[in-house]
Amino acid sequence: MMISRTALVTLFACVSALSSCQTTQSGGPKGSLFGGPAKTPSVYISALDGGVVSQSGADLSNGQKQRALEAEYRALEAAPSGQKVTWNDDDAAGEVVAAAPYQVGNQNCRQYKHSVTMDGKTYQAHGAACRNDDGTWTPLD
Repeated sequence: MMISRTALVTLFACVSALSSCQTTQSGGPKGSLFGGPAKTPSVYISALDGGVVSQSGADLSNGQKQRALEAEYRALEAAPSGQKVTWNDDDAAGEVVAAAPYQVGNQNCRQYKHSVTMDGKTYQAHGAACRNDDGTWTPLD
């Protein structure tokens, strides 16, 4: 069986493209949609200034707020448009969905919504945030 030169070149191109996809040992994404590491250290979370979850009306504990803000950061930083990023705690759960990125000046921005279910009631909030050069996200008023 003879394989054509075109087929070999195409195969090589596909293998090369796929080999550039990397994962961490935990199996998560190595980078974000906007380049750089996809991390959720406290400086990135605090830059969200309470996020839109703080506007939802849900009475969350500190631990629940932390999980909710981590989900907001992951949705803004790395989730494809429309993909749910979920979080769960003993008495509350939530999901964050970010829209497609758009440009404001030199910044990437995204609109997003956050739904929280607590005690059988669903709370919703939405907003937008723009990514800073240092990887933090600043909510828009």
